[in-house]
Amino acid sequence: MKRFTTAVAALALGVGLLAGPSLSVAQDKGTIGIAMPTKSSARWISDGESMVAEFTKAGYATDLQYAEDDIPNQLAQIENMVTKGVDVLVIAAIDGTTLSNILETAHFAGIKTIAYDRLIRDSAYVDYYATFDNFKVGVQQATSLVGGLEERFGAGPWNVELFGGSPDDNNSYFFYNGAMSVLQPLIDSGDINIVSGQMGMDVVGTLRWDGAVAQARMDNLLSAHYTDAQVHGVLAPYDGLSIGILSSLKGVGYGSGDLPMPIVTGQDAELPSIKSIIAGEQYSTVFKDTRELAKVAVSMADALLQGGTPEINDTTTYDNGVKVIPSYLLEPVSVDITNYEEIVIGSGYHSAEDLQ
Repeated sequence: MKRFTTAVAALALGVGLLAGPSLSVAQDKGTIGIAMPTKSSARWISDGESMVAEFTKAGYATDLQYAEDDIPNQLAQIENMVTKGVDVLVIAAIDGTTLSNILETAHFAGIKTIAYDRLIRDSAYVDYYATFDNFKVGVQQATSLVGGLEERFGAGPWNVELFGGSPDDNNSYFFYNGAMSVLQPLIDSGDINIVSGQMGMDVVGTLRWDGAVAQARMDNLLSAHYTDAQVHGVLAPYDGLSIGILSSLKGVGYGSGDLPMPIVTGQDAELPSIKSIIAGEQYSTVFKDTRELAKVAVSMADALLQGGTPEINDTTTYDNGVKVIPSYLLEPVSVDITNYEEIVIGSGYHSAEDLQ
């Protein structure tokens, strides 16, 4: 019977990812509602697949839904999960400030909430947070940027432009602040020149992490500020933005002739970006093993439902505006041409065949 149940659950997962919500067959221990932001990023598909697999293995049914970056859609999906009586909510919020009312309803219905990767703000009813060390992600991106500038262009000063993540994603500020902890001293000393003068998340943020928006902004930066100057580096906080930025740079001749490709960073080790690193275009990315993050979320939910206490390793960093959320932070890993085989292929995250 267990083999039959598992097989049906696996079938439900496969169908769900192709055709909307994924519902695994009810099992003995309860049901987990999993709200993901979008399928437009490969990493969120991977997160959803990993959580369904791990929860199923642990004896739970799952209700996995993607909102396609539509805030009202995600809210409606979560409301539906609460109405159906899931036992725990695992939420990667599109906008971490919009869920206060439904989380209050969930709380008084006895449903626990785990914020997944993105902090849910302005609510007292977030129980735990599973994420990576997001400030460290920014530090790693900026450290790689500076190392690449030295390697490719020698001593500064270097002309650099800054891109931020989506302003409605709390992580974006941690990435940006982590990066600026490395870059600001070099800006102050004159070793890095932000030619456009555009700094601060209110200026450099990229709504919904949209690569097309990043490409259009890079086009504008190049035409307005670089007709007589050369770009040496671009801080990009996510691979989807990096690919758009690289398209803009290649469109005006960077990476050919006497215009070396600027140093462009990234995050999430998405397949197109690893291929770009191998091709000598994108310089680096930050690998966050979402399979391990899924295991953390499953462990938290299981502890909550079995009367235990979830394991945490941070009780100070993530204040959501109402309270500090007890968190478990995983370690990110900086990846470039020197270690992608060991880190990305060696871990099984991508196969060598994927990268052909």
